[in-house]
Amino acid sequence: MPPVLESHEAEILRRVVDPQRAGWSVETARAILSLGLPPGDEDRVNALAEKACDGELSPEETRELEDYRRVGRLLELMKSRARLSMKSAGPA
Repeated sequence: MPPVLESHEAEILRRVVDPQRAGWSVETARAILSLGLPPGDEDRVNALAEKACDGELSPEETRELEDYRRVGRLLELMKSRARLSMKSAGPA
């Protein structure tokens, strides 16, 4: 598998989203917590991950898997901030 170039996107997005800061409305937080990959994309990620474990990814598939990973990192950051915002809002 060819080396994947390091991306600074995740760090930049972490600073933008700042998962350590609350401040989103409960409605916004709930909407963000409901986000996720559609089933077809989940299937694709699983297929790519399996090929990666077997060392069979093409360069295009390596880039595609890395794209999914970056999107996943962004979702993780956003959901972290959403959970903190929900916690800060107190009981509903």
